[in-house]
Amino acid sequence: MAFDECPPYPASPEEVKAAVRRTTQWLKRCVEAHRRSDQALFGIVQGGVYPELRRQAAEEVVRLDLPGYAIGGVSVGEPVELMHAVVRQTAPLLPADRPRYLMGVGTYAEMRAAVAAGVDLFDCVIPTRYARHGTVISRGQRWNIKNAEHRRSLEPIDPDCPCYTCCHFSRAYLCHLIRAQEILGYTLLSIHNITELVRYMQKMRQAILEGTFHEQWDPWRKD
Repeated sequence: MAFDECPPYPASPEEVKAAVRRTTQWLKRCVEAHRRSDQALFGIVQGGVYPELRRQAAEEVVRLDLPGYAIGGVSVGEPVELMHAVVRQTAPLLPADRPRYLMGVGTYAEMRAAVAAGVDLFDCVIPTRYARHGTVISRGQRWNIKNAEHRRSLEPIDPDCPCYTCCHFSRAYLCHLIRAQEILGYTLLSIHNITELVRYMQKMRQAILEGTFHEQWDPWRKD
């Protein structure tokens, strides 16, 4: 990833404009310095919540003909509806034949909305942050493994999940680890949570290939 300046929310148009200018300057320096053939240098589109600045930033980044492009500066405190609007406005400005990467987003609903807008890649601290608090994400839900109902359960988090955690450990053991604040517990929950979001992306990809994906798509819905 090229260097970028991510302004906070809220930020004035002048502050965001300065961040876009600095991000573009840094990107050009990164392009000049980049020499490794085993790396794909991505540029980052900033612009805050201002459509014209987003458009300007996208045009400048795309002009450099990079292997991929990222949408940055979202999920920094703005209302979720505004974040969705920014992604819907920005993603179509980026080439459809290159990866489009949304930075800092990692919940079911936000990922689904972004994929509907044309986003391909994500990264986020949510799977590991949740794990540090004993929180599991599974089948579209979020719940805490420390709850009493899991203390004697010999079931895995999700019997259909192929991750190392679900294949080897019961909810009861995970509950014990988290209650005892054993670092192994946080690691095992992180493995599952990350796997869950990877599988969610795989499900969305398959739905796209089958022509059944839309913004309200839900793989766990029972009709």
